[in-house]
Amino acid sequence: MEGAINSSSEGFILMGVSDQPQLEMVFFVVILFSYLLTLVGNSAIILLSRLDARLHTPMYFFLSNLSSLDLAFTTSSVPQMLVNLWGPDKTISYGGCVTQLYVFLWLGATECILLVVMAFDRYVAVCRPLHYTTIMSPRLCWLLAAVAWLGGLGNSVIQSTFTLQLPLCGRRRVDSFLCEVPAMIKLACGDTSLNEAVLNGVCTFFTAVPLGIILISYCYIARAVLKIRSAEGRRKAFNTCLSHLLVVFLFYGSAIYGYLLPAKSSNQDQGKFISLFYSVVTPMVNPLIYTLRNKEVKGALGRLLGKGREFG
Repeated sequence: MEGAINSSSEGFILMGVSDQPQLEMVFFVVILFSYLLTLVGNSAIILLSRLDARLHTPMYFFLSNLSSLDLAFTTSSVPQMLVNLWGPDKTISYGGCVTQLYVFLWLGATECILLVVMAFDRYVAVCRPLHYTTIMSPRLCWLLAAVAWLGGLGNSVIQSTFTLQLPLCGRRRVDSFLCEVPAMIKLACGDTSLNEAVLNGVCTFFTAVPLGIILISYCYIARAVLKIRSAEGRRKAFNTCLSHLLVVFLFYGSAIYGYLLPAKSSNQDQGKFISLFYSVVTPMVNPLIYTLRNKEVKGALGRLLGKGREFG
């Protein structure tokens, strides 16, 4: 109890790469550049999805949800990272750490569910094209998005609250770039076996199970794509699904490695860099993956820029 009181009054120290200070400025520049790309890329997708009538479809509704989520996800951790990397002060207040813990886990769990929803959307589009607009009605789309956001919130409230009950015995040095569940479990001084079991159980439900569902759905999608007679139709379906699969493997791969490995026994340096990957890199590359191979988004961007030149 004394440890908890000390931590709440003094806050925590986010170690990051402070053991290798020569790398701090390199990390600062790379993370800042990635963050700016994340802001521009995801904001562009949200803007295009709202302004271009041709993108008012379920797929782009969910994609704009993913972009909004990625903006919030990276903003919940990156500004604090940049502050800590820039100067000698590595502290984060107790309230700031708790907020980061809840928000980061909420948005991470929401993305796990949202990627399953997006896979369902692709399944209906490819396997049930004649019934697509009937099945994926605006009401269902909003309902599925709400389930994703509220499901992630429920997971965060339960798991983060459970983690904060751990005794810290005055320990304040969090060996990570941010306050997240595995790092807080490592910081604890008591028996964490129950917390690790709960973490593994919940993360299996939010990562391994959704990933399994997505892979099964894509087996059906692949079979349906191969039956498409038009080469152009096959190529369009393949490109759209490939973009989603790349995002799925990037996100779930890093999340499973970071959360399903035993928190106490996993390599600390690997763990902190994996958390850096899914908090910084994945939100940055998602817009690139979805736009580089997507003619609809490129066309919408061209039309928007064309209108801008006309008004200019």
